[in-house]
Amino acid sequence: MPPDALTGVDGGAPAPPATGAPGPDDRLTGLPAGGRPGRRFGWVLRPAVIYVLSRVVTVGTIAVCSPLSGVSMSGEIDRWDSRWFLRAAVDGWPRHIPPGAGPAVRSTIAFFPVFPLTIRWLSDLTGLSPLTCGLVVGWTSGLTAMVGVWALVRHYADPAAADRATLLVAVFPGSFILSLVYAEGMAVTFVAFGLLALMRRRWVTAGVLGLLATATTPIALAFVVSCAWCAYREVSRHRDWRSLAAPVLSPLGFVAFQVWLWRHTGSLLAWRLTERNGWDSYPSIAYPVHLVVVFVRDPVATTITGDVLFVGIVAAVFGVVVAVRTRLPLPLLLYAVAAVTLGLVSAPVGLRPRFVFLAFPLIIAVGTWLRGRPYVIVVSVSVVLLAAVTAYSVTSWAVFP
Repeated sequence: MPPDALTGVDGGAPAPPATGAPGPDDRLTGLPAGGRPGRRFGWVLRPAVIYVLSRVVTVGTIAVCSPLSGVSMSGEIDRWDSRWFLRAAVDGWPRHIPPGAGPAVRSTIAFFPVFPLTIRWLSDLTGLSPLTCGLVVGWTSGLTAMVGVWALVRHYADPAAADRATLLVAVFPGSFILSLVYAEGMAVTFVAFGLLALMRRRWVTAGVLGLLATATTPIALAFVVSCAWCAYREVSRHRDWRSLAAPVLSPLGFVAFQVWLWRHTGSLLAWRLTERNGWDSYPSIAYPVHLVVVFVRDPVATTITGDVLFVGIVAAVFGVVVAVRTRLPLPLLLYAVAAVTLGLVSAPVGLRPRFVFLAFPLIIAVGTWLRGRPYVIVVSVSVVLLAAVTAYSVTSWAVFP
């Protein structure tokens, strides 16, 4: 029978687990509960090794760039949004929205709380500097993100496919952000395990993970789409009203932050106004169309930003096509499409490498689809691009990552 749209595994009566297939005692990871210790903990060790190897590329690149630019490694890392996350961890969020527009009115109000608060709590607990704690949290959450990706793929595919998908996610150019003080690793961790919980029909777990994700980044609102579809399917087919816990809980992180900012600043639109006035960021359906038209009209005359965003659009479209053709489980596909859509209509951010990275199920689809020489070529190109994007992001102020 074809794969079930929710669980991603074959429908029909359950069959005895084959070697390496999910056993009855392992409802969380989808991995065999018994066997040798190496296999039992393979769902952690295998993605951990993959993640460490991918960080050799990014950290090595930063180490090479540091003496060439005359800036210390910590200085290379403490830039762009890293500075804002660290400022939020140290100073919190202001009580007033500065008047006017432009860089002078930018503030930490634009940055969601889970990641910087984790840095603050770790710094208070250990006495380490916020930058050090930011790196610890960022790098650790990158590791847990890869573990989540591996366990998610292993739920509906074999270990080899999980390895291929995780490796491609780990070396995707946008994964450079996992080596900086950014919230993407934490967001992918929550969403990956949240999608796994949905496919396991663990509705409250999925909802709580979604809540944490939407309190980490607004892009995680895409996860609510997956929760809503799963709940609709379960209620309409099985009258499982417990499934409503997922779509009810998952957006509460975003909602709670907006309500807190309302009480804290006196403005219900504090976050939106800060994004608009400080970063000139606004939703626009026409923005991706404009990018494509400008690039097609004169590819040579476009800016570096325009080129990067156009490539991001092409990569996302390719990923969606592969995901549909390979019948990626629908909860993963819905999240990825929603995440891509949110990135597309966010001017002037667009689909930069790190926002395509947040739509990681598309990368999973390509990683599980490719095999042999084509897969090796794609991974090799990704490694080169990962080093290039890392170098450019930490040495140039021309294009924010």
